[in-house]
Amino acid sequence: MSSDITYRKMVSEDVPEVFAIEHASFPIPWTLDSFYYEMHENQYAYYVLAVDESNNIIGFCGMWMVIDAAQITNVAVTENARGRGIGEGLMREAIRIAREHGMDIMSLEVRESNTVAQNLYRKLAFQDGGIRKGYYTDNGEDALVMWVNL
Repeated sequence: MSSDITYRKMVSEDVPEVFAIEHASFPIPWTLDSFYYEMHENQYAYYVLAVDESNNIIGFCGMWMVIDAAQITNVAVTENARGRGIGEGLMREAIRIAREHGMDIMSLEVRESNTVAQNLYRKLAFQDGGIRKGYYTDNGEDALVMWVNL
């Protein structure tokens, strides 16, 4: 992992930059309003940012922590920062924070075709939990549900 990367909690002022990463990363991105809602209205939401040495946001990981379970909502890294271990760093930081908040389990959905992400999650001890048929509305692709005990 890159040593010049720091991780911090997202705040409202970060929304435009995070939204730009989201929009560049996903075929059906969340809206700008969705991210503002996460920051101001969703008491369960927590977002971790990866920030480079120039203080630019280069990735984020969102999760909802409810009772004793953390659900990863989205993870994205800017295209020019991929392959540097930033996604792994974001996930490790999310796991640390979830444990710190007393979560017992973490889960996520990932496209069946996204083997790069699946391999990362398996490296972090996530296990396959099932399939959500037609989960992705852009193309009807199934999602693999993965989880890990914290």
